Amino acid sequence: MNEITILATLAAVHWVALMSPGPDFALVVQNASRYGRQTGLFIALGLSCGILLHSIFSLTGVSFLVQQHPALFAALQLLGGSYLLYLGIGALRGAFQSEESSGTKNKSQYLLSNKRQAFSRGFMTNILNPKALVFFVSLMSSLVPATMSLAGKGAALLILWSLSLLWFSLLAWLLSSARLQKKLYQASKYIDGACGILFSLIGLTILWTTLSSLTWL
Repeated sequence: MNEITILATLAAVHWVALMSPGPDFALVVQNASRYGRQTGLFIALGLSCGILLHSIFSLTGVSFLVQQHPALFAALQLLGGSYLLYLGIGALRGAFQSEESSGTKNKSQYLLSNKRQAFSRGFMTNILNPKALVFFVSLMSSLVPATMSLAGKGAALLILWSLSLLWFSLLAWLLSSARLQKKLYQASKYIDGACGILFSLIGLTILWTTLSSLTWL
């Protein structure tokens, strides 16, 4: 395949993967529906930067080396699973909070003072997800040949980052439209509950799988 075909295939596979439900998707849905467009967009930026870093690590072989060292990969899995479980517990706690404790003024203050927190939440959720590491190692090793030009590899990184930012930003934008925002905000505790269960299940599954495998080492 020529480089244009490789890049087109890479873009198509990544786009399908982005639309698959997972921690990144749930994070945008939960926060954009509760805190609004600005928070959702900064989370989208954080997620896309995490994906860019994963892509760079995969292209340079760093991710492959981590995956090939059981102790390092297990440490990443434990850290990632713990972080997702932390997000899940936080979301479940939010689902049980009284609606009276989250007035419009507090919401505005959250939006203005926590852009960095929203970016960090998105970045950490993606970069600490061990499944993302495995996915990008597989994606890059199977679609991007070692003989590909430097310009082609740079284009691959740009495609992965820009598509991620486009998808998550579009999702945050649509979920925070004025008409939909009102309905979603009324259902925010149910969204928090669903996302909390998803984060917790994924986190617990990663922790259980990792700890089970360690017992056999």
